[in-house]
Amino acid sequence: MQTVLQTERLTLRPLALSDADTVHVYASDPELTRYMLYLPNETREETLAFLSQAAEEWQKQAPAFFEFAIVLEGVQIGAVSIYLNEDRTKGELGWILNRDYHGKGYAAEAALAVEEFAVRQLRVRKLIAHCDFRTPSYRLMERLGLTLEDDTGTRACPKTGETARELMYSRNYI
Repeated sequence: MQTVLQTERLTLRPLALSDADTVHVYASDPELTRYMLYLPNETREETLAFLSQAAEEWQKQAPAFFEFAIVLEGVQIGAVSIYLNEDRTKGELGWILNRDYHGKGYAAEAALAVEEFAVRQLRVRKLIAHCDFRTPSYRLMERLGLTLEDDTGTRACPKTGETARELMYSRNYI
């Protein structure tokens, strides 16, 4: 399954191995990724392994997740994803954007396009998003129309062992 989504300013296409250079810039940025569970990537090999897994998933008849490259004027500036639960009724939305492109509405624009794809094409009935309570990501979740469902969870970062409070936002589409 190969899906390309178009917004007013962005093209969202399957994330690919050819994106390794641009993905590694933001995936290895310790400041940008400090509150993310599986980042930063320490090596280019880690980035390539992730991209390989994402590319393989796109080739499946019914992918369990979709990693979209966010492309602005021909430049890959970030990624937005939807991960499906086992019965494909719930999707978890996530995003990351190169810091040079923050504050311009690109993450919201990309996330809204993937939300529409998840609801209309994948028939997701619930969308969720998680973030560390210390990040401003919750603001984007609220702009997307998600509401705070749980602020009592915790998350443990596998790379650092650090534990922090986690926020979960959601929206139902029934």
